[in-house]
Amino acid sequence: MIIDTIEKLSERALPTGGFCSRNGSGYRPDATAWAAVALAALGMREDLVQSARSRLAEDQMEDGRLSVSPNHPQAFWPTPLAILVWHASPSHREPQARALEFLLATAGKHWKKGEDEVIYHDPSIRGWPWIEDTHSWVEPTAVVLMSLDLTGYGDHERARQARLMLLDRQMELGGWNYGNTSVFGQRLRPMAESTGLALNALARRVPREVVEKSISFLKAQVGHLCTPLSLSWTLLGLGAWGVRPANAKNFVFQCLNRQKIYGSYDTQHLSLLLVALVAKRGLLSLYA
Repeated sequence: MIIDTIEKLSERALPTGGFCSRNGSGYRPDATAWAAVALAALGMREDLVQSARSRLAEDQMEDGRLSVSPNHPQAFWPTPLAILVWHASPSHREPQARALEFLLATAGKHWKKGEDEVIYHDPSIRGWPWIEDTHSWVEPTAVVLMSLDLTGYGDHERARQARLMLLDRQMELGGWNYGNTSVFGQRLRPMAESTGLALNALARRVPREVVEKSISFLKAQVGHLCTPLSLSWTLLGLGAWGVRPANAKNFVFQCLNRQKIYGSYDTQHLSLLLVALVAKRGLLSLYA
């Protein structure tokens, strides 16, 4: 099954470099990044990995960002993914350094919380947004934090504040969603993928008791998850805290098998499942 999945990913490599999300579609930087991370983790198709690194470098903008599309430069959320891909390549240290410089100088929109705010979290604590000039959210902040930890910037002031932001957005009963805990007095629900991402970003950086309820939330969810995004980040999140389920491999294989019913997953999700299969101590364990 692993070989079949690798072959499916390889078929989505483009002649111009990089990967598409699905056969017949165009180039996507996020698909390219995740495919490269997965193939490198498995030690497979170094030619495609190197081609992906080069394609991402070609698409990097002058200020260091990597956007989802040249037509949408403000959507710079693929930037930390490229940092992960370039990390093991000495020939790509320069674009990686420029991407880091961009992220450290960039933040979402933040403001001092007013008495009449309809949200519960503190909007003044800086993280990173999906899109330029918007509020910071959990998932992009978590991915940036992992890229900073990987490259030696985990103690930077921006990283310290972003971890505080994640902790401020943690639900009272555990877990995270996109980044709101309560709106108009209504407590919101956590989501598995957001929780897994946040737990990866906070691993080895905060005391376990601070996130114990979130770990428990994922433990209770893992046996009920069927989608590749939720399952992958749940396994990665639990693995980052040393509580990866013993039957994690079976969960991944069951999820891959569901393609017989629902059709082929996109490149990002196939890649994440492969990463979850091999990164038994969280995403950053791939680089240890």
